[in-house]
Amino acid sequence: MDMIPQLMEGSSAYLGTTNLSINANLSSSSRATAPQPPFSSSPSANSSRYENQKRRDWNTFGQYLRNHRPPLSLSRCSGAHVLEFLRYLDQFGKTKVHTTICHFYGHPNPPAPCPCPLRQAWGSLDALIGRLRAAFEENGGKPETNPFGARAVRLYLREVRDTQSKARGVSYEKKKRKRPVPTLSASSSSAVASHQQSQMLPGTSCTTQISKLEK
Repeated sequence: MDMIPQLMEGSSAYLGTTNLSINANLSSSSRATAPQPPFSSSPSANSSRYENQKRRDWNTFGQYLRNHRPPLSLSRCSGAHVLEFLRYLDQFGKTKVHTTICHFYGHPNPPAPCPCPLRQAWGSLDALIGRLRAAFEENGGKPETNPFGARAVRLYLREVRDTQSKARGVSYEKKKRKRPVPTLSASSSSAVASHQQSQMLPGTSCTTQISKLEK
């Protein structure tokens, strides 16, 4: 029996990390059709954790296509099939998403367990789509036909983000970094002083001009 490997190890949402582990036994009856999309390897990819994770995600998606009913080829894959894949992954989720009738709806730290379903965290799904989108184009796919960049996929991720944010009582908004106030170095200060002196009237001292300005 085929085993789907772990996906998105170490993927992080903005407020935490969610590991996506998939240990599902899939039927081996569809092995003969829909070849798995190849993944180009390079020496640099072996040394990069991101590249390794992207390769595992790509191989897992290829296995999903092979076991699809009916089996799918990559050339026929659309945004709708990507949505099916994301919903399929929800059964392996580890993030509690409270329903609207749950007493803990909108509670970031529930004091007790509840029967609400487990789902894939939005941050993990968003990171997964980013890696698969890049892998598709790295393996010869055209950006305009990239199913992982389809509008339906973007809307789905936005809906998942908003739903989980309300249900879990957390915010996924990025915090804006404060820009540091620029400071003048000694050389810059000297240059400014020299420029100011050059703007003075001929034969007039700095003290005289300042006193005139004060008057």
